[in-house]
Amino acid sequence: MIALGGSLGTDLALDVAAVLPLGVPKFVVSTIAYSHLLPPERIAPDLMMILWAGGLYGLNPICRAVLSQACGAVVGAARAVEKPGRARPLIGMTSLGSVCLRYMKVLKPELERRGYDVAVFHATGMGGRAYEAVAARREFAAVFDFCIQEVTNAQNGSVVTSGPDRMESAGRAGIPQIVAPGAADMVDMPAWQATPARFEGRPYHAHNRLIASVTVSPQQRREVAQVVAAKMAAARAPVAFLLPAGGIQEWDRDGEPLHEPEALDAFLAEMRAAMPASVAFTEVDAHINAPEFARKALEIFDRWVAEGIVEKGHVA
Repeated sequence: MIALGGSLGTDLALDVAAVLPLGVPKFVVSTIAYSHLLPPERIAPDLMMILWAGGLYGLNPICRAVLSQACGAVVGAARAVEKPGRARPLIGMTSLGSVCLRYMKVLKPELERRGYDVAVFHATGMGGRAYEAVAARREFAAVFDFCIQEVTNAQNGSVVTSGPDRMESAGRAGIPQIVAPGAADMVDMPAWQATPARFEGRPYHAHNRLIASVTVSPQQRREVAQVVAAKMAAARAPVAFLLPAGGIQEWDRDGEPLHEPEALDAFLAEMRAAMPASVAFTEVDAHINAPEFARKALEIFDRWVAEGIVEKGHVA
């Protein structure tokens, strides 16, 4: 698919791209490419875009260069694309870079050894959007949704968002979920902008020149816990929730910039109180990055496989 348009043409093109399967090359030449006018939930996970620069009225050397790039990109993608295969059941997992959250380093090889493919989505807005899109198509055998920071972002007006339905697609699709509150205490924001007034004075960490995080208050953490509980309660398949009592992201440890033990305690208490009866709740006396946490997640997963809740892996 290739489309060219202004705001109206882009609006229509995004709907077309959204219904095409993952792996079908999609390219949009748009006057609003990468604009804040485009909600994350409208963008297909594998969509490519380029700005229609200088071509509003008639052709010229600038817009011809743009068109040549667009044509070359979509033709090259069509020739080279590798259609997603399904030789083994696919597991979806959410995380952040391996500094903040590290459980995938243990879980991915263990799940692969059990006969599964594992897709780890970087939960910085668009990654969560891609995760939700794949889940909505029922392409996962099960999910380890262990980084739910995008829910906190959405609750607190961050531009680093996956849309309002984050944490809902797998439940609606009937996909078994193992959930944990990784990084649910943080709100992300552009590091190159001034910190919003409502977050002034909160513990702050700049990960790089693009993205920074602040912690939310104890009350805001309680509100996030309630939202997370409500989303899990609506699921149409088994949900297990792991609560790591020792901490939920690397920077909340003692001596790190986002260490706030009282605020963490408030979140943990609210999460326990809000837990739906339909969710299998397990508290782990360890940090989310500790080996004990990953082992407990695998224990639940293995039990679900043995019980037939999750499709058995295909071991060669």
